[in-house]
Amino acid sequence: MDNKNILKKSLLFSGLEEEYLDEVATIAVRRTFARGESLFTEGEAATGFYLLAAGSLKLCKISPEGKEKVLHFVHPMETFAEAAFFGDGRYPAEARALEKGEALFFPREAFMGLLERNPRFALNLIVSLSLLLRKFARQIEELSFAEVPARLAAYLVALAEKKSTTFQGITYLDLEMKKGELASHLGTVSETLSRTFRKMKEEGIIEVEGSRVIVHDMARLNGMTGRNA
Repeated sequence: MDNKNILKKSLLFSGLEEEYLDEVATIAVRRTFARGESLFTEGEAATGFYLLAAGSLKLCKISPEGKEKVLHFVHPMETFAEAAFFGDGRYPAEARALEKGEALFFPREAFMGLLERNPRFALNLIVSLSLLLRKFARQIEELSFAEVPARLAAYLVALAEKKSTTFQGITYLDLEMKKGELASHLGTVSETLSRTFRKMKEEGIIEVEGSRVIVHDMARLNGMTGRNA
């Protein structure tokens, strides 16, 4: 897939007119990465921001004791590190690859030049960034106020909406991360997550086979999220 088609599939750039897409596609630099590789580290100078084209990444921080906290999992066609780009100029976390993939990199100087030359382009980006902020604010609210079962249910429902297989009313999901990483993502610990999975299984809502989750009752799972209340 060429740069322009990748841009069209991302929330940040999807509303741009063709001429602006062409300009952004021209300055984008394709970067491949291997599993476990870091695209940037916490505190490093932000020379630009990224759009994930393929693969998966996690944004994480390491405590002084060496404990890792996952802040966000990045999926294809999502941008990341915009806050550092437009903010204080340093990456606030590390971006580490969960699998091999490819990203588009937008150098600071070239991208800022586009913004200065095209005020309409800048306005379109402000609208797109506002939508992204609203999305993350909703995620933070869910993590802050929901109990672990509701957080897990919301994650599984979102995963089902994004990629799943359904046969005769049963939905099959493949977890995108290890259970320890999922626990960190949901703001809990592995033991609590395991108990939550076990309780859902006992109630006949799901089954868990390694990294695969089989959803027997999607209506009940959706109801656990609290979004329909």
